[in-house]
Amino acid sequence: MKEAMFYEKIGEKEIRCYLCPHRCKISSGKRGICGVRENREGTLYTLVYGKVISWAVDPIEKKPLYHFYPGETAFSIATVGCNFRCLHCQNYSISQLSKGGEGISGEDISPKKIIGLAKQKKAKIIAYTYTEPIIFFEYAYDTCRLAKKEGMKNVFVTNGYIEEEPLREIAPYMDAANVDLKSMREEFYHKTCGAHFSPVLKTLKLMKELGIWVEITTLIIPTLNDSKEEQKEIADFIVSLGKETPWHISRFYPAYRLANLSPTPVETLHQARRIGLKAGLKYVYVGNIPGDEGENTYCPNCRRIIINRSGYWIGKIKIKRGRCEFCGFPIEGMW
Repeated sequence: MKEAMFYEKIGEKEIRCYLCPHRCKISSGKRGICGVRENREGTLYTLVYGKVISWAVDPIEKKPLYHFYPGETAFSIATVGCNFRCLHCQNYSISQLSKGGEGISGEDISPKKIIGLAKQKKAKIIAYTYTEPIIFFEYAYDTCRLAKKEGMKNVFVTNGYIEEEPLREIAPYMDAANVDLKSMREEFYHKTCGAHFSPVLKTLKLMKELGIWVEITTLIIPTLNDSKEEQKEIADFIVSLGKETPWHISRFYPAYRLANLSPTPVETLHQARRIGLKAGLKYVYVGNIPGDEGENTYCPNCRRIIINRSGYWIGKIKIKRGRCEFCGFPIEGMW
């Protein structure tokens, strides 16, 4: 257990947490919405420091990050907890595990040991993923700094629900992020995720300003965020961040509390991809449909395949020194 960062005392024993936009007011003996930050007699503690609930070695494409060292592996870690309560969460068994006030599960693994394990597995990237890395900020922060010293890269797979100060604090050590842009509707964020919409847009804008390589994922859920109008709004917003920003359009499969819905029709995903490309985005991908042509990276200039993929399998990479090998057009990303 370690004292948390980004909070202040607002009473004799009450505190307010400033890690994420929930800005939880927490009484002594209580936890914030994330379930892993607890006020003990006026001091806020993170309960998940060094408590790894899941770790694995993944292809970087699984994050998904398609323009960040394709073909490399990432040593991926997570603790329990999340500051969202998404009704469709595929990792709810660990993301929501701490919400009832129970003890914190996880294997004790220090930041130093994480780096050692990653080296043993020959992974050059540490990925903070599976649940929500923002809620294990202190653990991620210390691990990120050690990784940087060892010449490794750090990537976040996140909902983007973080305040400006902590984001600026960790930005020098965060090389890339895949951020979920779940919808362009406040109602969706409120009812489906238990959060708000605008802070995520603010995070995306700030990440781009801070020089973090950003890719965006939208899970298209039938009846909830699958209209052409909303797809166009998402695409236009991403264009405003930069046409080079990759957009991953992912297929929904029934899960958790939305098990009553059907999988996303493939044509809905193809429609969204066409909308994204028409809006001006250079790189729009279709996910959760292995073998779909939308998994490939195409040169925006000559339209030839420069990275072909099927699921997490990756074929030949036709990018040399950041340019298309066929026509010489610059391809944004980290190669």
